[in-house]
Amino acid sequence: MNSQILGLRVASVLFGLMAIAQLSRVLIRPAIRVADHLMPLWPSVLAFVILLGLCLWLWKLSSTPAK
Repeated sequence: MNSQILGLRVASVLFGLMAIAQLSRVLIRPAIRVADHLMPLWPSVLAFVILLGLCLWLWKLSSTPAK
């Protein structure tokens, strides 16, 4: 495994962990206050979708044979 593949996989795993963290916030629904305002859940849903997409895309790129 060369360094580019390793880098893609490490980045993919990190994006996956961040996606799991965002999903857990949606499932647990903690009350998060920012400047005395409740933080809505929709940004976490959006972040989960984006991070999961990046995770899967980078993992697919790392698994594709080089031309």
